Amino acid sequence: MIVRQRQEDLEHQILSPFAAKANESRGRATHEDECEFRTAFQRDRDRIIHSKSFRRLKHKTQVFLSPEGDHYRTRLTHTLEVSQISRTIARALSLNEDLTEAIAMGHDLGHTPFGHCGEYELDEICETGFRHNEQSLRVVDVLERRSRGRIGLNLTEEVRDGILNHTGDKNPFTLEGRIVKVCDRIAYINHDIDDAIRGGILKAEDIPKKYLNTIGETHSQRINTLIRDVIAHSEGKMDIVMSAPLKENFLMLRKFMFEQVYLNKEAKKEEIKARYIVKSLYKYFSEHPKSLPEERYEDYQTIGDEAVKDYIAGMTDRYAVRKYTSIYVPKFWT
Repeated sequence: MIVRQRQEDLEHQILSPFAAKANESRGRATHEDECEFRTAFQRDRDRIIHSKSFRRLKHKTQVFLSPEGDHYRTRLTHTLEVSQISRTIARALSLNEDLTEAIAMGHDLGHTPFGHCGEYELDEICETGFRHNEQSLRVVDVLERRSRGRIGLNLTEEVRDGILNHTGDKNPFTLEGRIVKVCDRIAYINHDIDDAIRGGILKAEDIPKKYLNTIGETHSQRINTLIRDVIAHSEGKMDIVMSAPLKENFLMLRKFMFEQVYLNKEAKKEEIKARYIVKSLYKYFSEHPKSLPEERYEDYQTIGDEAVKDYIAGMTDRYAVRKYTSIYVPKFWT
């Protein structure tokens, strides 16, 4: 018996009846021979981690644009935190940790430069709109080109579904995907509190005590409380849920963060400039498509401005600034 088959058999022995099993996957769009030692979900995780889109996450904004300090979260560190929290819950519930990790690693690959303000700007100016979860799926399905000219990463349906539905009204069809959906919120609410305090946007005493008394005073306490609650109330169920009282307090804490941080003028003072950069780049490449990179220009000839959207969404913050500067700022000024 080869290594992969031993692992697949072990999944049936130790995982919950509700867990997704690698050898029962709904499969890939294009058939591939199985790996000798990795399960299908392990291969998906590896393909995502080795992709260029994943590496670019380290230079994409999470919340704060170009913060002065080395300890603020980026889109990459957010992804790693989501993965860690998700794996903890998956393991405790005897669900498929490999699938959970693959979804978590890929869920934000389609995020724009400059965080959500870049997403909002593209959504306004693109005829077809823009949603980062839909773009993440497009990245793994189409934009990441593997060796020998093959298009996309050809991921399993379970991972694709988890990436697409990690946000929005529709739930993933696997419990592993639903874990990532919950843990995405757990991660960003808590680490954004941390970053907001570090950046002077919030003081610890600004956070209403009724939320902290329920969820926890510190970052680690809040994470621990939420993880314990999800595990306790999801055990043996065909869903991933929080208890009603904790969920209510958590959603109110999220609302507080939107009011005090995500929409805070001080925290967002650079966003007008960032949105202008995105808008200007979109306009320029729509009018000068031959200036697109070769792959995107080839796409442009069949899908038009969708290729411009793909190009801009894939940019890091610093690349977008450099590209804007090279196009619009006289060289002697730079």
